[in-house]
Amino acid sequence: MQNTLRGLLLLILIGLVAVLPFFTTDYYASLTVKIMIYALFALSLQLLVGGTGLVSLGHAAFFGIAAYFVTLLTPDTGAGNFFVLLAGALIVTMAYAAVTGALALRTKGIYFIMVTLAFAQMAYYVFHDTKVGGGTDGIYLYFRPELRIGDWTLLNIDNAYVFYLFVLGCLLLSWAFLAVLMRSRFGAALTGIRVNEQRMRAAGFSTFGYKLTAYIIAAALAGVAGFLYAAKDGYVNPELMAWEQSGLVLLMVILGGSGRLWGAIIGAVVLTMLQELFQSQSIFGEFAKNWHLPYGLAIIALVALLPNGLTGLPEQLRTRRARKAQLRAASAAQDSAS
Repeated sequence: MQNTLRGLLLLILIGLVAVLPFFTTDYYASLTVKIMIYALFALSLQLLVGGTGLVSLGHAAFFGIAAYFVTLLTPDTGAGNFFVLLAGALIVTMAYAAVTGALALRTKGIYFIMVTLAFAQMAYYVFHDTKVGGGTDGIYLYFRPELRIGDWTLLNIDNAYVFYLFVLGCLLLSWAFLAVLMRSRFGAALTGIRVNEQRMRAAGFSTFGYKLTAYIIAAALAGVAGFLYAAKDGYVNPELMAWEQSGLVLLMVILGGSGRLWGAIIGAVVLTMLQELFQSQSIFGEFAKNWHLPYGLAIIALVALLPNGLTGLPEQLRTRRARKAQLRAASAAQDSAS
């Protein structure tokens, strides 16, 4: 009964998000698209952090590489082939993940974090210090990809609402894919690696192969998010691969709660909305120019007060109530004894 109720509430929520553009302005519809793209980006990292126990500080490299790929290979005179561009972006992203992951996964802990950061910075400087991607100025995507068969357009994401629904569909499919993956034997192996990798090796599992596969899958999902980001704004620059971008998406996973898939989505929603709030001149006036200060303080407060993330808040409240009930019971027992 409880699962049925949850499923019903989920369907209602998805339906409300799907029709949101009809009841709001273009600005808030665009903001919702941005949140969904970052939620997909955060979901890809959640597979590593929450699913496998691999904390990466270079995940933005996959996001940026896919965004640059679709922008560079789209012709200036018309829309490119949707599936060709998406497949190409994913192949390049996964290939980069396979090479860098094979090296990075030979390290652990803080060393893995630093190696992933180093590889991401390498990709960043390739586009930042060369003319491959327009240098620091970045490059523009003038036409969104579309799927055509002759004169028949199967998918044209140039339409704002079609693109909105397409992004929502990508987010839901990615979440469903990861949910099924983590409930599979492969997902169970990843959980075992996160809990105790040495014991998994002793049980005969090739932990390196599992971790590398998860790393490549996470890169592919980040590539889908990068593809959508480029299609949304029509502009990419090297900052998409900067370490700040990797740190931001890592914060989304931690704040939302790395133990559950929904945590990545909730973290993306909360952090993006907080940024919009503190940047609002209608609320904070001229102080909005200094939005980084309250934004940082809010993140510190949330992380400090919610050690298990936002998804862990209900359990945290239940634990507090249980402790209070135990204290009251103990106090009552002492009073009756005296």
